[in-house]
Amino acid sequence: MGDVREGVTDGSAGDADYGVIGGGYSAYRQPDPRIARVVADALGGARTVVNVGAGAGSYEPAGAEVVAVEPSAAMRAQRPAHLPPAVAGTAEQLPFADDRFDAAMTTFSVHQWSDTVAGLREMRRVARGPVVVVTCDPALVRDFWLYEYAPLVIDTEARRYPAVEAITAALGGSCTVTSVPIPADCTDGFNEAYYARPERLLDPGARQACSAWSFVPPEVCEEYTGALRAAIGSGAWDAKYGELRRRPYLDGSLVLIRAVPDRAAP
Repeated sequence: MGDVREGVTDGSAGDADYGVIGGGYSAYRQPDPRIARVVADALGGARTVVNVGAGAGSYEPAGAEVVAVEPSAAMRAQRPAHLPPAVAGTAEQLPFADDRFDAAMTTFSVHQWSDTVAGLREMRRVARGPVVVVTCDPALVRDFWLYEYAPLVIDTEARRYPAVEAITAALGGSCTVTSVPIPADCTDGFNEAYYARPERLLDPGARQACSAWSFVPPEVCEEYTGALRAAIGSGAWDAKYGELRRRPYLDGSLVLIRAVPDRAAP
């Protein structure tokens, strides 16, 4: 994550203050086991892993020695008791030696960093093997149905996520980009996780756990929520998007980027 902003006592980095919006994050953003398997496979059995922008610890692989780095005190406090405490720090200045870890990972965090390239290069510096980035492709974000009801929220997401090409260029080496299917009952409540359950986005806690909503004035968010509530209640949402309720997975904007240095490429 980026530099600590003036007036943010929580230590949050980047453009969102998790001291304000992160209080209930872990209740709505539970790691989904199917996405977790994709992340674990990409890490390739690494024994030592650094998790950058670790938040509350989602997707840290079981059985590995994980060092988590997270600037927000509110997010560090929400790490489950079975996980070790996180180091207070930011992506751009990782306090580790070169090649310290077998692998590095970051999930739903890279869009928070104030200097994406610097943070990715730091991940590459400290990892001997794969660097794994779970993020959303901004070129696909506006394809989600929520754009019809909350355009400024989705525009905010599209603006904040770095381009996939920029991520791969910064990481170098051999990169693969894989679309990650989003399950209909996804337990990790980012906006697209509710593609088949629009009612969930009427919950203020669910919206608060998606940081893009915090960039839109509260009165506008209420207007958006009211329009969605009316569309669900009238049947208009189901008339247009109801087939999504029967779709087990969505191929949306969620992607996993895996980069290995040329010296370690298979």
